Amino acid sequence: MSTIDEIKNRIDIVDLVSETVQLRKSGKNYTGFCPFHSNTRTPAFVVFPETASWRCFGQCNEGGDIFGFVMKKEGWDFSEALRNLAEKAGVELRPLSPTQQEEAEEHEHLRKLLEDAVAFFRHNLLNTPAGNPVLDYLHQERGLNDRTIEEFGLGYAPNSWEAGFNHFSSKGYSQEDIIASGLVSVREEADGDDRSAVYDRFRHRIMFPIRDERGRMAGFGARIINPEDVPKFLNSPQTVLFDKSHLLYGLDKAKKEIRKQSQVVIVEGYLDVITLHQEGFPNAVSPMGTALTEYQLRLLKRFSRNMVLALDADAAGDKATLRGLEIARQSLDREADPVFDARGMLGNEARLNADIRVTTLPEGLDPDEVVMQDTANWERIISEARPIVIHVMETLVRDQNLDDPKVKSRIANQVLPLIADVPDSVEREAYRQRLARLIKVNERAFTEATVARRPRRPLTRKDSAEVEIRGSRKEDLPIHATPDLLESHCLGVLLRRPELVYKVDRALQENGLNRLSINDFQSGDHQALLQLVDESLKQDHAEPELFVQNSLSLPLMELVDQLLMKTDNLDPNEDKVLEDLVRTVLVLRQRRLYQQIEHIQYLMEEPQITAEDNLVEYQNTMVQYIAARNRLDRALGFYTSHMIQ
Repeated sequence: MSTIDEIKNRIDIVDLVSETVQLRKSGKNYTGFCPFHSNTRTPAFVVFPETASWRCFGQCNEGGDIFGFVMKKEGWDFSEALRNLAEKAGVELRPLSPTQQEEAEEHEHLRKLLEDAVAFFRHNLLNTPAGNPVLDYLHQERGLNDRTIEEFGLGYAPNSWEAGFNHFSSKGYSQEDIIASGLVSVREEADGDDRSAVYDRFRHRIMFPIRDERGRMAGFGARIINPEDVPKFLNSPQTVLFDKSHLLYGLDKAKKEIRKQSQVVIVEGYLDVITLHQEGFPNAVSPMGTALTEYQLRLLKRFSRNMVLALDADAAGDKATLRGLEIARQSLDREADPVFDARGMLGNEARLNADIRVTTLPEGLDPDEVVMQDTANWERIISEARPIVIHVMETLVRDQNLDDPKVKSRIANQVLPLIADVPDSVEREAYRQRLARLIKVNERAFTEATVARRPRRPLTRKDSAEVEIRGSRKEDLPIHATPDLLESHCLGVLLRRPELVYKVDRALQENGLNRLSINDFQSGDHQALLQLVDESLKQDHAEPELFVQNSLSLPLMELVDQLLMKTDNLDPNEDKVLEDLVRTVLVLRQRRLYQQIEHIQYLMEEPQITAEDNLVEYQNTMVQYIAARNRLDRALGFYTSHMIQ
């Protein structure tokens, strides 16, 4: 038995979830209000003891095992969840390998050096004549108080080429360590062993310690004091600890409030974040001076799906906003939205599984200036943040010649794909109407080419009772295996042949279905492995199989060994392997959908579900689930007929 399996066997999922969710027995399962979103009126969160899994059938629409639950609740990664659950279960984790132990010790050593650097820069700010005017600037010009300066560990890098290097050397750090930390730069064509080969990277600048989401030191950001110096902002270079595409400034301090408010506000500057926290808005974070990355957005999704981009209102800010929105649109989870087109065929419309909005700041003002002038105005600006589609269309039409037909066409071609990603039909139509008014065309110009929609009559209670749930019994399912075994089989194949992900995606899309995603797996460790497989295909430094093997934590190595053993004898015919893999994914989705349908039926029969708006909501959800079930049944029938019995 692997370490992961042992932990799962020792921790009862009902007991674990009951620590934060009040559960009520409902047949063989347990229901309650979802802990991951607010404003819910019905118990849409279900725990399944038989499969040791959970799922939210409401706003979240997520699920998983005990690892997935604590990862989402606490904002932990898999290794953090593993350590904490192992301790809770009384399971001893095996020690790190010599190489892993050496790397961990090296990282801790560099973090200690960076913590010493925080103290060094702080001393220079608070206790030196050169730091006094900088401190005055922070107090008087930026409005920061002593408590805030201390809380965020702000400091000052002296105007010297070697003061920092000499200080850290005197504390026993080697030149190699100081270089590895990013605190010094190496002169070109210099001998690395020569002390004159290095010089302080940060000189005469305000220093901002940058920590990861767990509060561990990763590097520094630095802002100029002399307006003549360049660049205005300077970060640590890429190191083993500092990767600006993976970090968000202030997230370590903001994550609890983000989860509490179910909203994160993303601003552009470090001082914006600091001032907002000081003035009572501690749910603000900032990227490292670059456009938002997929990793950063997924990191934020651990804490909230509601994101507000509060960026500068000038032209450069608008362009940055558009770039950031495009990344957001590509990286967030997408789910099917079945619609009926003019040819009578069901299709899928991708939808963003998040609520991303954009603010428009007053001209010439940054967020810190807005909030210092009037906190109520900041609250109003955030509350009036616009959906991304509206922001994009209004940004694109600004200062354009809307009498030029080609300009109208270009704007429409940029906005219409975003509108197509919106899952709600009412929103889609509202956006099309708004776009038509903005570019001064008849809405029919771009609705004639879109999918025609036929209004559906809401189901009555009598209708819903007569809905036939075909194939919902276990013995009717095409593959008689537990979900865990099905997931294990999928991953065992993909670990051996990661490139099959592309073919699986193509096969699913040809059947009108979404690509393979971590949401197809309920096990937290299985989700982590699929994410590694995806990452292996996006990088070009190593063969995908080797990349996965080198990226595994020790507990996941055990699991991977088991998965690979189970797929030792793959069919040499790759087409057969692909068909089997697609078929297994379809069965996993089918089983999950049957659970969702059964739960919606249960909710519709609950005595507390009497309000008509609740009933209509569940009826509409049932219609969508049935349509999705029909698509899955057709796809599964096709692949079943092609399998060799």
